[in-house]
Amino acid sequence: MSNSSPATLPSPDRTDVVARLREALLAASFTADGLLDLLGAPAYAALARSETVPALRATRGDTPLETLVRLFLLQQPVPHPRVAGVLPVDACVEAGWLVRTGGDEIAATVDVRPYGGPGGGDWFIVSDLGCAVGGSGGVRASARWRGGGGRRAGSIGNRDEGVVLGVGGASTTLAGITVRTPVGSALDLGTGSGIQALHAVRHATRVTATDVNPRALHITALTLALSGAPAADLREGSLFEPVRDDETFDLIVSNPPFVISPSRLAPSSSPGSPSEGAPFTRLTYRDGGMGGDDLCRTLVQQAGERLNGGGFAQFLANWQHVEGEDWQDRLRSWVPRGCDAWIVQRDVQDITQYAELWLRDAGDHRGDTADYQARYDAWLDEFEARKVRAVGFGWIALRRTDAAEPSITVEEWPHPVEQPLGDTVRAHFDRIDYLRAHDDAALLAGHFRLAAEVVQEQVGLPGAEDPEHVVLRQNRGMRRATKVDTVGAGFAGVCDGSLSAGRILDAIAQLVGEDPVSLRDRTPAQIRLLVEQGFLEPGR
Repeated sequence: MSNSSPATLPSPDRTDVVARLREALLAASFTADGLLDLLGAPAYAALARSETVPALRATRGDTPLETLVRLFLLQQPVPHPRVAGVLPVDACVEAGWLVRTGGDEIAATVDVRPYGGPGGGDWFIVSDLGCAVGGSGGVRASARWRGGGGRRAGSIGNRDEGVVLGVGGASTTLAGITVRTPVGSALDLGTGSGIQALHAVRHATRVTATDVNPRALHITALTLALSGAPAADLREGSLFEPVRDDETFDLIVSNPPFVISPSRLAPSSSPGSPSEGAPFTRLTYRDGGMGGDDLCRTLVQQAGERLNGGGFAQFLANWQHVEGEDWQDRLRSWVPRGCDAWIVQRDVQDITQYAELWLRDAGDHRGDTADYQARYDAWLDEFEARKVRAVGFGWIALRRTDAAEPSITVEEWPHPVEQPLGDTVRAHFDRIDYLRAHDDAALLAGHFRLAAEVVQEQVGLPGAEDPEHVVLRQNRGMRRATKVDTVGAGFAGVCDGSLSAGRILDAIAQLVGEDPVSLRDRTPAQIRLLVEQGFLEPGR
């Protein structure tokens, strides 16, 4: 049977077994904190890179926690008596969580990985064996090891392997930047193993989760059930297809199959290799089946009409850097009407780096050399045909607005940030609303406070009377830094909400011997920038 079939998975409907399994996992401290204590930081970090040797060495004992790590995380058969001392074996076998192997041993049918939820919650992410985080092992190799095969992808892709990955860096990034205010409805497009839906059920009354892969929907149900979370409305289909025409949402999130992959394989001379013109093997979790970055563009453009007023849509995406085209203009053209947007490019790779990254992700580097080179050529041929010179990666946040002139901010920020950033994203759009509603006169009448943990740095020659420049730096959120002049530095330093901006500038003008009218005329632009970037917070 194909590994894409939900019939090969445990049953989420056996709530009695799920509850007993969850209770047993928690009793053995099979949690994120428990794993860190058992394995130590190096082995724990290695697991996130799909490297298991350090964890195998750290679990050579026979404690309940070591047994569970070997069973669910390391996919090692464990003697029946050891498992029976920790889990309700017969019930778990009957419900499909465990299987009897040769001899008197028990093996897991799925990967179950502890995940530390917000507020100290203990969640469990279910995924296919060997695909907890993907990457270094190669997804195709994992599928072959399980004896799985490909399946028809339906509305996305040509030929694929419908494996379901667990939580990787992209998943946690999206979860961290998502606005977490209480809402009535949320939509998770391309739910995968269900991590975004799991976060959403904590603050949304109704959660809908979709995926083109029915196996992913089944695994999402397992993730929610084993984590003790409410169920979501699970629907099969591509992009917004499963959503009714009259449905709108307060929050839309998606970690879509954003990889820009070639449509066809180049010919190869190796025995048994794909023939010329054969379809590119698609992996449902990453390859969207549309040309170039069209899937991400379509997703963003269609999201606007699905948002309620004030609602947020937040995505991870890849986008092409095309010769002769400004990448920022390209992304601005994606933003739907009636939406403010904040788009942040976090990384850029040249086309060779990009091709190598995803060839390794699929495990193609471990196979026949001629096939690997043919696939590599196919990626570069496609990019050259589209005049693509690099690929950008980042996040896109939309907010539905009724403003006459929506705000679109597109920026590059490859520097470290402090996750979670959900409050930072929400505050960005709040500040946009404030600045849109306040002209310069209103700005000067306003009161401001210096944001928390902003520090001032002065750079200049030793002994110089004045610094060459002054920098304000954030130690929270986006961790921005911006140059200001001495007036701007002085202004920010005394902003405690007690005096209006105009009165502060009048005092500075008197101190430095400058005309107060002139200072009031030229300073609002600097104040506006400091507010927009979060250095100053509007007060009363």
